[in-house]
Amino acid sequence: MLECRWMRTLVTGCAGFIGSHVTEALLGAGHEVVGVDCFNDNYARREKLANLEQARDFTAFEFVPVDLARGDLADLVEGCGLVVHLAAEPGVRQSWGDRFDAYMRNNVMATHQLLRAVASHCTARLVYASSSSVYGQAATFPTREDALPRPLSPYGVTKLDAEHLCSLFHAHHGVRAVSLRLFSVYGPRQRPDMAFTRFIRAALAGTPVRVFGDGGQSRDFTFVGDVVDAVLSAAAAERVEGRVFNIGGGSQASVNEALARIGAMLGRPLEVEHTAPEAGDVRRTGADTACARTHLGFAPTTDLGEGLAAQIEWALREDAPALG
Repeated sequence: MLECRWMRTLVTGCAGFIGSHVTEALLGAGHEVVGVDCFNDNYARREKLANLEQARDFTAFEFVPVDLARGDLADLVEGCGLVVHLAAEPGVRQSWGDRFDAYMRNNVMATHQLLRAVASHCTARLVYASSSSVYGQAATFPTREDALPRPLSPYGVTKLDAEHLCSLFHAHHGVRAVSLRLFSVYGPRQRPDMAFTRFIRAALAGTPVRVFGDGGQSRDFTFVGDVVDAVLSAAAAERVEGRVFNIGGGSQASVNEALARIGAMLGRPLEVEHTAPEAGDVRRTGADTACARTHLGFAPTTDLGEGLAAQIEWALREDAPALG
């Protein structure tokens, strides 16, 4: 359990998929949490507000709707002992074309503004949520942190840019930043555009699901509860400032295998429509988590079967009114 030693913790992106889980874990451990979210338009505001329902039951939770890329963030970070930076413009496929300015704003500019505020107004440990997308199509598997990053999407480029900013502010301004490269996170509250949510909702509604490519592409799937544990461990670990760690769940599976598992669990095989692969969609990911095990004590505990069962249970509960 994370020691309750911080007067104040800031969580950016607190209404999002991962952010809401981290917020609840911190509140449950007795922390005072200031949650920030700008409600960007990548999915419905009502779904993000629903993510905060449990957090709002805590008197130690304060919600601040703010755009990190704008204005002075001194009041937000002052007095914080921990900053968990999860706010971002997500999605590989959506990062091409007209929305790229949103990725630059919400992933790079916002991170820069936050780092400036931390450097000037507090001595907080800052845990930054990066992405396995920085690797692109890696040359070796499992992929170690010292592999050369070669992102294949604008999203991956902006996440790597923000990582570099964390390293720069650590080296030149003493910001106690740690970056976590998260691999294919899934679980309850997963965004509606993400694969497992789309697959499960299609199965429940009896509608076809679109799969980009042949479905043979594989991922290192990581349950959101294991990501929360990694974040809390990175917040408390000693001598990890300035470092980057892979956070993967060790549940390797192809898209086709995941589709088959979901269909079997729901008792209704999915109707799949294959389309052309999308730009930036890599063939395989796989995390070498040896460094995270050694320095953070990270050890994922939820396998793909357990994790999918938890996400399906959540989807059944959330989608019950729509399904009649």
